[in-house]
Amino acid sequence: MKAKTNACRILDSLGVSYSLKEYEGNPEELDAVSVAQKIGLPPGQVFKTLILTGDALKYFVVILPGDRELELKKTARLTGNKSCAMLPLQQLLPLTGYIRGGCSPIGMKKKFPTFLDSSAFLYDTISISPGVRGMQMLIAPADLQRAVDAEIVDL
Repeated sequence: MKAKTNACRILDSLGVSYSLKEYEGNPEELDAVSVAQKIGLPPGQVFKTLILTGDALKYFVVILPGDRELELKKTARLTGNKSCAMLPLQQLLPLTGYIRGGCSPIGMKKKFPTFLDSSAFLYDTISISPGVRGMQMLIAPADLQRAVDAEIVDL
């Protein structure tokens, strides 16, 4: 097992239980649907972490099921923005401390407003990135919500 990530250490300090699943990482298959197949979960249970920019919220985090596309207009409305866009990839590492395919909603360099899709609560646990490629973290949605102070929305 790889060394514990910053996200793991934060959850440990909060007393939150989680489990880790390693898989064969491939830079060509970073999408959540591919990851879901590798760890044996339905794509709707594997959540991706997206960083966006908005006109009201400069930066914010959206956590949604891997099999869903983000609707920018709806997301802007739900997050109090008039418009929003995905953060340019070259800004991801400097802003969050994470790379594409290994971006965890837990333990970013700064705390950003975070929005979790309500479908997470259809499952006892959901899968998110613990902050490194080739590994996924299984966590109860309510524990994730508490750890990142997420607002629950219908993305």
